[in-house]
Amino acid sequence: MTEELGPDTGPLLPDWLPPEIDQTKAHPARMYDYMLGGKNHFEVDREAAEVAMQAAPAARAMVLENRAFLGRAVRHLAEAGITQYLDIGTGLPGEGNTGEVARAVRPEARVAYVDYDPIVAVHSRALLAGDESRTAVVLADVREPKTILEHPRVLELLDFDQPVAVLMVALLHFVGHDEDAAGIVAAFRDALAPGSALVISHGTDGGQPEVSAAARKGWDNAKSRVVVRDHEEIAALFGGFELVEPGVVQLPLWRPEGPVREDWETIWLEGGVAFKR
Repeated sequence: MTEELGPDTGPLLPDWLPPEIDQTKAHPARMYDYMLGGKNHFEVDREAAEVAMQAAPAARAMVLENRAFLGRAVRHLAEAGITQYLDIGTGLPGEGNTGEVARAVRPEARVAYVDYDPIVAVHSRALLAGDESRTAVVLADVREPKTILEHPRVLELLDFDQPVAVLMVALLHFVGHDEDAAGIVAAFRDALAPGSALVISHGTDGGQPEVSAAARKGWDNAKSRVVVRDHEEIAALFGGFELVEPGVVQLPLWRPEGPVREDWETIWLEGGVAFKR
């Protein structure tokens, strides 16, 4: 499914309500929001998130570290001169979102946010109002890359003949082992001009498969379930890109801006940033 959320569509109307919001099934974006301390979630999301946090007490810290990694990665790309961003699986864009971070460095930065949850549309109102020249929100699924890469609004906002940063932050662990995550990434890579970038963060089992499996049960009743991949599998997703230092590492170790937390090994997320040369 794809849908453009623009200045002439429902989300900008005062009485608009998002379609097909299922309050009986947890959604990863709303669970993530709850763990971040947000307010855009339902009871089913809170209950599912609590299952994960009870099994893995560091789950909330992982979510916070993931958001911090996003900020550092986007800031690095903006400082490198990138002004176009395709943020896939954006979730509920709160404080520290891609546009906010990028525009602190590059005020002209353009961001296309992509997610497959209709509730994201609610937040498109704030993102788009008065800023349609720099921001778009599209409802689409990363499992269908063409629907994103060929979407009229994405093509209107982003020039793929120039460098574009594709962000897949805490996204691909919702793509099953039988859904060809590497092929999905490759489809975006092949559409990008030299100088473009890729940002990925992805869950692992932290060397504790039983604890990880128990924590992932929090997503059993969610719209998407979590799968984990090991270091080699995550690194392989960057095929055709050139990783920047320090490569694919646990998130607290990726270019920290202060002292590294002593319990960094409890953050079962690895990530990296790479360029297409």
